[in-house]
Amino acid sequence: MFRDLSHPIESGMPTYPGDPDVTLTPDASHDADGYATSELRTGTHAGTHVDAPRHTIDGGATLDDLDVGAFAFDAQLVDCRPLKPREPIGAEILPDELGTESDSPPNLLVLRTGWAEHWGTPRYRDHPHLTVAAAERCRELGVGVALDTFGPDPTPSASEAASVASEHAESQGTPAHDVLLGDELAVVENLRGLDGLPQRFRLFGFPLRLRGGDGAPVRAVAEWEA
Repeated sequence: MFRDLSHPIESGMPTYPGDPDVTLTPDASHDADGYATSELRTGTHAGTHVDAPRHTIDGGATLDDLDVGAFAFDAQLVDCRPLKPREPIGAEILPDELGTESDSPPNLLVLRTGWAEHWGTPRYRDHPHLTVAAAERCRELGVGVALDTFGPDPTPSASEAASVASEHAESQGTPAHDVLLGDELAVVENLRGLDGLPQRFRLFGFPLRLRGGDGAPVRAVAEWEA
């Protein structure tokens, strides 16, 4: 079975604060030109996408430096729910061991926070996030992470009051990104449709081949045996 885990790319879609807006507009038309084309303007980290190490690591690998096979993952779903807005996801939520005697270990943990349901609302910015300890645990296990949020680190809130009111001390900068990308472990962001997936599945997230890319949109697709 297959399932698309990607958000559609469309004008006005949510973007990380400060990133370019996305516009998708008609260019040529059948009536005027006899064919249809469109103009797409987007940042490299819009919608469902992967990060290259260059995203937060100065001199880190770009998309061109990584083998295309690095974007075909053996994934394991980790249900982190229920979570509060801006709640940190600690290392204790992650599995102690990966795989079983009959299954090979995964190389990607797909963390289901439930935040995809807030896509398109200001609340989406107030997503849970990884602690540095959790990111370091992933590094020890040799697994990347995929999330149904803007990313593994906190995102500036649409409401300053929401950040101030958070009961948890939040890390600054991109420490979880740095731990993962510093070891060239995958970071996949803004997934959707995680409900009902089996615990183990294949996830394909092949990025656009952007020369020197620090990241790129993907068509994230899950595959599993029915």
